[in-house]
Amino acid sequence: MSTAFIFGASGGIGRALAEQLRKREWTVGAVSRHPQDLAHITEFRYEADVADEFAVQAAVYAAAQELPPVDLWIYAVGDILSSPVAELKPAAWRRILDANLTGAYLATHYSLPLLAEQAHLIYLGAYSEKLRLPGLSAYAAAKAGLEAFAAALAKEQRKLRITVVRPGAVDTPLWNKMPARLPRNALTPEALAERILDAHQAGASGVLDL
Repeated sequence: MSTAFIFGASGGIGRALAEQLRKREWTVGAVSRHPQDLAHITEFRYEADVADEFAVQAAVYAAAQELPPVDLWIYAVGDILSSPVAELKPAAWRRILDANLTGAYLATHYSLPLLAEQAHLIYLGAYSEKLRLPGLSAYAAAKAGLEAFAAALAKEQRKLRITVVRPGAVDTPLWNKMPARLPRNALTPEALAERILDAHQAGASGVLDL
């Protein structure tokens, strides 16, 4: 049986991925700020806020005691804020960077020893070049940084497969923070999860627009 490890597993996309993987009979380790919400999905649940280095380290250490080597590792944590730079507080800037970029580094850094030799790492990115819009400076910067981070990591860890998935609009609560209406053709989290897992099965790597 294959093993997956998901950060942000109680969010819309993360939860959909966890549910789809369980249906495919994977073992799923789930990291979340609210692990109790995942009791019906997996017994391997770990509490952590990715902004807290020690919580991330503790969650990964606990998972290492229970899970076999991880074949599929997913970072599905995200947050967004619409605020012009002149009004953007430093704490809010840090919150967006922590969720979308620094948390990805912390989760990756501490998870590397858990991974199978040819594991696949998937990061939930965004069309950062299309997000250079008024109010989205923090989010656009974080997602652009995430792509650069993943590209550098791929050159360091050549045995691993690394993918940044860039979905279009997805109907999750995160969209309520966007300064735009949800498009009619927005994907459901379940539909996106299927596409991501199909891409994993097909051997996708690099930047993948879905």
